[in-house]
Amino acid sequence: MDEQRWVRQAQEGDLEAFGHLVRLYQTPIYNLAYRMLGETMDAEDATQETFLRAFQYLHRYDPARPFRTWLLSIAAHYCVDILRRRRPQVTLNDEIAQNSPSPSPTDAVAAWEQREHIQQMLMRLSPDDRAVITLMYWYDFSCEEIAGILGTTVSAVKSRLYRARLALAEMLKDQDAEER
Repeated sequence: MDEQRWVRQAQEGDLEAFGHLVRLYQTPIYNLAYRMLGETMDAEDATQETFLRAFQYLHRYDPARPFRTWLLSIAAHYCVDILRRRRPQVTLNDEIAQNSPSPSPTDAVAAWEQREHIQQMLMRLSPDDRAVITLMYWYDFSCEEIAGILGTTVSAVKSRLYRARLALAEMLKDQDAEER
């Protein structure tokens, strides 16, 4: 993979090079958008919009910064903007997760229910808290990297992480109480 070469070529107008970048990052961008927005169609739209914006502003990309971080920051900001414009919604996705090549129907349903439960809890967080949790636990970014992506301070990221973890713990506690 020669990401930096593709970026330079794309900055010079090479559409094929930009296509390589799209293929390289479309799944991580989609996954981030899905975790933040909670709906397949919205995630697809956000993925397309992210690449459109990246192409439009490629001349602003700073090669001293990782391209992946720059691209994910475009996606995260776009998703946060969408979430601020709409009320939080909880939706179910009808895809079944496959943790193994051929899971039993019981295992597939259990995995799907667990993934959907996590998604429902995420959708109850504020957009900013959801972004921090998604970037930390699905993308393994450090607090410093998340601060750079979201354009905030490390202490703000740590505060959001703390608040989001407390909220998620409270949701789990409430669920346990309901199940008893």
